[in-house]
Amino acid sequence: MNNIISYGEILWDLLPSGALPGGAPMNVAYHLQQLGQSPAFISRIGLDERGKDLLTFLKEKNVDTEHVQLDYHLPTGIVHATANDHGEMQYDIVAPVAWDNIAVADDTIPLVKHAQYFIFGSLATRNKTSRDTLFTLLEEARTKVLDINLRAPHFNRAIVESLLQKADILKMNVSELELITGWFADFKSSADRIAMIQEKFDIPTIIVTLGADGALMNTNGKLYRHEGFKVKVADTIGSGDSFLAAMLTNIIQQRSPEEALTFASALGALVASRAGGCPDYTIDEIHELINNDNTVRSTK
Repeated sequence: MNNIISYGEILWDLLPSGALPGGAPMNVAYHLQQLGQSPAFISRIGLDERGKDLLTFLKEKNVDTEHVQLDYHLPTGIVHATANDHGEMQYDIVAPVAWDNIAVADDTIPLVKHAQYFIFGSLATRNKTSRDTLFTLLEEARTKVLDINLRAPHFNRAIVESLLQKADILKMNVSELELITGWFADFKSSADRIAMIQEKFDIPTIIVTLGADGALMNTNGKLYRHEGFKVKVADTIGSGDSFLAAMLTNIIQQRSPEEALTFASALGALVASRAGGCPDYTIDEIHELINNDNTVRSTK
């Protein structure tokens, strides 16, 4: 049985060094599988070589592809990815593509209804078809996990606020935190920003990644922070996606917030030290990073 469902884009990241499988929901599904979970992935590909190659990749990684739909008209998604002067990735997300056209299939509603966690983001709302399908599935979902993943110009405030209203767990980066809270007021600290979103949208758990500076987690009103693990960064693709997969795995395993934040921070750093969003790694390598540095504290 699939306890976790990931919904949204699947694509190829076209990097200067070559093409790599990508899309945040697909990356999360990959990392969940790596961590011993059994996720299902709902998306859509074109009837082309790129789509065929993505299916082959997922099957090789033992990720469930049963709910990846085929589109007879639109091509498989691609993204032109380049690094800026700070090493952060910039994305040109081509449209329209197959994952803009995800439909409500006969098996998707019962699939979502019986899973404990449903992961979704904002990018899959850029087109009406996939957006309508998402909101239909959100009506059936139990624990709703919003990986906000804002990519200009593919979002707007009204839809983002609608997604926030659905979320039980919210994961975002610090730039997204500042952007969203800036719609409402001026804040002096990330803690104040998190508290505002938590109160306004009634979200029990909010997780904010801070890049090289670690991550914050506010769950049920208590704030935790990890200072991050120092690694030599290859690229940041998929780092946040692996972080989310690790957080959910630890939540399922009923680990403490401190343990979950430490483990997720370690995996995010490990993935950032390797090329692409879905590198190979072992759980032992995550624990090696943890054993070298474990600096979590909680604050009121």
